[in-house]
Amino acid sequence: RGEDIIDLGMGNPDVPTPKPIIDKLVEAVSNPRNHKYSASKGIYKLRLAITNWYKRRYNIDLDPDTEAIATIGAKEGIAHMALSTIGSGDLVLVPTPAYPIHPYSVIIAGGDLLTVPLREGSDFFQDLISAVKQTWPKPKMLILSFPHNPTTTV
Repeated sequence: RGEDIIDLGMGNPDVPTPKPIIDKLVEAVSNPRNHKYSASKGIYKLRLAITNWYKRRYNIDLDPDTEAIATIGAKEGIAHMALSTIGSGDLVLVPTPAYPIHPYSVIIAGGDLLTVPLREGSDFFQDLISAVKQTWPKPKMLILSFPHNPTTTV
């Protein structure tokens, strides 16, 4: 019908990348210093900045060498977190609907998934407490995002 449609799918912006960003990317790719893999846990100065932010924001002391990593994005970070902490038989609670990596990280890691519906008009936290009380073994983990993705519920 000729209507303009915006794709709200994951990672699909509806506008092109601004030219100054493209120019900086080309410049970075042209620098031989960048022709190698970065440190697998992230560049130290970035990890230090992350731990300093946590100190300022939450008054939490974190060691940038042992308690902070940089990942390519949320999907990679959540997947690695699940793979490093969840094993066979571990129960994980995830709200539904959910950002796709939330439930799939549990499944890939071999854990057991229990979804807790996030419905308009319901008390999610009461539903969550009920789910924990009615579940055995007790959940090892709860995966939440704030604001909730994809509903933006706070």
